[in-house]
Amino acid sequence: MQYLMKPEPSYVLLALMLDFLLGDPERIYHPVRSIGLFISNAEKRIRERKTSPLGLRLWGLLLWTITVSATFLAVYGLLFIVARIHPFLVILLQILLIWLGLAARSLERESGKVIAPLQRGNLPEARKRLSYIVGRDTESLGQEGIIRAAVETVAENTSDGVIAPLFYAFLGGAPLLWVYKAVNTLDSMVGYKDDKYGDLGYVSAKMDDLLNYIPARLTALFLILSSLLPGYSFRGSLRIWIRDRRNHKSPNSAHPEAAAAGALGIQLGGDAVYAGKNVQKPFIGDERNLPEVEDIRKVHRLMYSATILFTLTCSLIHLLILKGGDLFELSWW
Repeated sequence: MQYLMKPEPSYVLLALMLDFLLGDPERIYHPVRSIGLFISNAEKRIRERKTSPLGLRLWGLLLWTITVSATFLAVYGLLFIVARIHPFLVILLQILLIWLGLAARSLERESGKVIAPLQRGNLPEARKRLSYIVGRDTESLGQEGIIRAAVETVAENTSDGVIAPLFYAFLGGAPLLWVYKAVNTLDSMVGYKDDKYGDLGYVSAKMDDLLNYIPARLTALFLILSSLLPGYSFRGSLRIWIRDRRNHKSPNSAHPEAAAAGALGIQLGGDAVYAGKNVQKPFIGDERNLPEVEDIRKVHRLMYSATILFTLTCSLIHLLILKGGDLFELSWW
């Protein structure tokens, strides 16, 4: 049953095609909801114990371990059971589970919902739409601020929601992809570095940083390569990434944001308001151009191009590594 964690690139390609065409299927119960429900219920039980800061860290470690282990066992176990019924069914299930773990089309769809109200000059509606996809307060943002926030979230989530899941799918199939999704969900729910979650979410935040370390840098690389598209700046993308890739409290977030900011020639980052508190953040990129609505569409094209290029590259590497041995043996005959 080792093959359950080593899908063919064709599985990933088919899953990615489904994501590009359909996005998240609305009529299928999404596994992330189950993971989130478990984390939410577990947090309530932990809070009831009113433990010390050290105790919260230990409970946070246990929460992380159980959530990630249970997710892996559930996915692998389901694949194992289906494989015993019929090999073809496990292929379909692998494709389905990988598809559900990708978010390129949904990211484009949700961030693109701010475009129409911006074009109509309806800033309240644009702020409302933006608030669904960003963690910052949006009430005081003007048009340029809305555009910057939308571009930032697409750039950052190109790593978290697209490249990283693909990376782990190529490494270990649907089981490893969903381990990553569990880690990412834990971070998004309890991984905040504030008074409430600083201890409980300590392990979740650190492990999310660790699992995103390589994907974030790969995302930046492929965004830079995708900036060779007409109308984008390859030199600007590379230069800003080299200069500003560390301009963020997170060790990973600034990498894709810097690559996108340089490609588009706009400035991202800067101070933002979270839960009513102003948070000082360094700028990323140079303000060569003022943000325009078209920049949201441009970052969508960057995301899709980087995703396609990354997937084809991984497929080629898979072919060379796993099939190369067979070709080498044939060459001796």
